[in-house]
Amino acid sequence: MITAPRFIFTLLFSLFIATAFGQIHTLQQKIEQISTSKQATVGVAIAGPGKGDTLSILANKHFPMQSVFKFHIALAILNEVDKGKFSLNQPILIRKKDLRRGTWSPIREKYPNGNIQLPLAEILTYTVAESDNNGCDILLRLIGGTATVNRYIHGIGVKEVSIKANEAEAAKAWSVQFRNWTTPVAAVAALRRFYEGKILSEKSTAFLWQTMLGTATGKKRLKGQLPAGTLVAHKTGTSDTNAAGETAAINDIGVVMLPDGRYFYISVFVTAAKENTDTNEKIIADIAKAAWDYFTQQPL
Repeated sequence: MITAPRFIFTLLFSLFIATAFGQIHTLQQKIEQISTSKQATVGVAIAGPGKGDTLSILANKHFPMQSVFKFHIALAILNEVDKGKFSLNQPILIRKKDLRRGTWSPIREKYPNGNIQLPLAEILTYTVAESDNNGCDILLRLIGGTATVNRYIHGIGVKEVSIKANEAEAAKAWSVQFRNWTTPVAAVAALRRFYEGKILSEKSTAFLWQTMLGTATGKKRLKGQLPAGTLVAHKTGTSDTNAAGETAAINDIGVVMLPDGRYFYISVFVTAAKENTDTNEKIIADIAKAAWDYFTQQPL
């Protein structure tokens, strides 16, 4: 027999959970309105600070990552740093032939003739914060290729990810980019394992956190409509637009800090988009703002 106090507690707790679900369902409806009104396929996953503060749209669809996979590469590299195989201070030789032309590369712009040595930490910063494609492939060669990164990510329990092509390979044909994919839920799972300190040392976690806070790309995406000064540690991904006017990837994933110290994880992937870049980025910004409004209105 359930006693009266226990019955009342159980009833109140059930009502609380039902109310929380109803509220998050309202947020999901708003996000669906944002995404379905555009000529694009949009995948979303959000995990907030409260129990039941999770939602997803096209949760298990495979979305092309583009440069989002540089976050996963950084995790794998820093895992090797933690094991003592590499050091953030160790110099890495960058030859002129490593600086492929015709691709986004702030490293190449600064050191066009190559034949320099940069600390591993600096190459990681270029690759994550500035999305340097040559830096990305230098890191992949250092660690043993995409297969090494793929195994590592699967090994930390994030299975719905495929990392098969480096930047040079992805540039060869439109179809190659689709070999690097994730689901929205898997992207949030990787962010959660990282930020909760479950996979890297405290030092490596802090390094990558600060690097992602300094991300220079995608200023109109997750951060686009959030209050000035909001801390967002994020990684973007962007594809070209093909001859048919279709953009394969406008993405952003990250951890967003709330004013009261709480935070939420969010991944937004836009693919098969017939909209222009501004509209695609606004989809992400609108979704992030809707989540921000929702979580800032929830009680502690």
